[in-house]
Amino acid sequence: MTQAPMPEAAADRPASLPWPPILLAAIVAAAVAAGYAAPLPWPGLDDLMGHVAGLSLGAAGIALIAWAAWTFRRHGTTILPDQAADVLVTDGPFRFRRNPIYIGHVLMLLGIAEVTHNIWFAILAVPYIPLVTWLAVLPEEHHLEARFGDAYRAYKARTRRWI
Repeated sequence: MTQAPMPEAAADRPASLPWPPILLAAIVAAAVAAGYAAPLPWPGLDDLMGHVAGLSLGAAGIALIAWAAWTFRRHGTTILPDQAADVLVTDGPFRFRRNPIYIGHVLMLLGIAEVTHNIWFAILAVPYIPLVTWLAVLPEEHHLEARFGDAYRAYKARTRRWI
């Protein structure tokens, strides 16, 4: 854990809008709407193992998000994607990946797809990844590098972004 130096103009905050929850809500709304307007057949089986797999993916996503949120809280920094980070968090789920919350979002979408048999959740999880990368991850990385400098660059060099 590294404390942030005095804020600089470039390090004020990563974004002006909280893109990840906006994107996630838009993806969910679009999947529900597409499921009604243009339903596609479910490619899997309607069996217990499929439901267990879907519930497991969704639960893993929720658990990952909760673990990341708890880690932020424990360090006294914000979870809000449009607010400045006070601390560089590199433990908890951040020890394994730099964006566990966004990975959790994708797992939740895949889990919802299987449980509801609405393939649009899985289809729309695919564009969620580059969109959240472009609108949130890249600005967050710039923000963290501006705030924490070499400590963030070292963390970035040893910890993968997604998978």
